[in-house]
Amino acid sequence: MTSNEPSVVVAGGGSAGHVEPALATADAVRRLRPDARITALGTERGLDTRLIPARGYPLELIPPVPLPRKPNVDLAKLPLRVVRSVRRTRAVLREVGADVVVGFGGYVSLPAYLAAASMRLPIVVHEANARAGVANKVGARFARAVCAAVPGSGLAGAEVIGIPLRREITELDRAGLRAEARAHFGLDPQGPVLLVFGGSQGARSLNEAVSAAVPALTAAGVSVLHAHGPKNAPAIEAPGYHPLPYLERMDLAYAAADVALCRAGAMTVAEVSTVGLPAIYVPLPHGNGEQALNARPVVDAGGGLLVADADLTGETVSSLVTGLVGDPDRLAATAAAARRSGHAGADETLAATVLEAAGASVSGRTRT
Repeated sequence: MTSNEPSVVVAGGGSAGHVEPALATADAVRRLRPDARITALGTERGLDTRLIPARGYPLELIPPVPLPRKPNVDLAKLPLRVVRSVRRTRAVLREVGADVVVGFGGYVSLPAYLAAASMRLPIVVHEANARAGVANKVGARFARAVCAAVPGSGLAGAEVIGIPLRREITELDRAGLRAEARAHFGLDPQGPVLLVFGGSQGARSLNEAVSAAVPALTAAGVSVLHAHGPKNAPAIEAPGYHPLPYLERMDLAYAAADVALCRAGAMTVAEVSTVGLPAIYVPLPHGNGEQALNARPVVDAGGGLLVADADLTGETVSSLVTGLVGDPDRLAATAAAARRSGHAGADETLAATVLEAAGASVSGRTRT
């Protein structure tokens, strides 16, 4: 390995929850080492072919290796799929002269880890979720370094660093952008604003509860900026209620808001806490309870509230929101606690770890 023009391969394809941290890390590597050559591994599934080239990184496609959760016909096909994908990944690693592979879980990480291990290349693993998936559990066995977003991921020896986020979020000046952000969405420039979002497709329980809460909220002077999803147009209309199918500018949405009502996916919790936005987190009611665990460190630090999906009603939303915005000292304390619990420097922390694993220098030093 050499410290000259390090070749870094990022494996985080599939969902935005895997792709975005990978790209944020790639951006940070380039800030620390502008000469670094970065290659992204991805698949034709998911968002890879749209998000990765748009950020200016070369994308190498490999066959996806979805891991079945239950015994079925796909499980029987798994060994052959793994072999094919590892073979293709090894070819890519040779072509780009890879010095290190950093993986974020998902379809492409397992073959990336296995290919790198077979070639004795350094591996760095990052786990964004509260509970590690199978791919990262495998990768951690071979890894030079293991990092996680929150404690208790299940990966032994993981360093808790948070989730790498794009600079538009970590450097967001909410107060400085407040006027511009509110003008952008047509919001009241002075009164409190509730931001509601449930991911790109919205969330039914959040939509229903907010619709029920709008009369009480707007009567209390609270404007509502509601990203309801493209297929969930609300029936309610009211002055001060601003429904949108999707938020193209999340940075401005965060700047416009005083409180957020949202799910508790790993990326959501990381962004909302890093920008210092008090939040009411409503974890998904199904799965392994992972979303509640994602939000727990922020909530325990005083940076938000946790409400079970089954307990979410219009009355609950209006009571919690008006209680927060009606007490400026409490709102400010919650915002400060949220920001303290965030990890704004996770991108460069992970990038430095990756370059260290590759034996590359950072700021004129060789990290060993």
